[in-house]
Amino acid sequence: QVRLVESGGGSVQAGGSLRLSCATSGYTYSSYCMGWFRQAPGKEREGVATIDSRRSTFYTDSVKGRFTISQDNSKRTLYLQMDSLKPEDTATYYCAATRWYCGGLFPSQYSYWGQGTQVTVSS
Repeated sequence: QVRLVESGGGSVQAGGSLRLSCATSGYTYSSYCMGWFRQAPGKEREGVATIDSRRSTFYTDSVKGRFTISQDNSKRTLYLQMDSLKPEDTATYYCAATRWYCGGLFPSQYSYWGQGTQVTVSS
């Protein structure tokens, strides 16, 4: 059974930092590329960052220079370091896995999803 479980969300003030984790199981981790997505109330889910097996990364423009995606293959765990957080970063954050669309930031390209973790940034 495929499982992706996010953790590390919380409430911080603007300018603060959080580190999200995504623990995975039930599939061949090294065969998939991973991504972080977020969804704010009333908005569509959007791609935030992706990473592939060669550790090539891609970020949406709004988080470049502030967020860092990484992974530990031995632990089957994906991370998102979020620094200089802004109120507009407030959302539920999801991790996801894709077999065929590495580097893609469209939710439809991803097969497996976690349940999400809430990030709230206050001004």
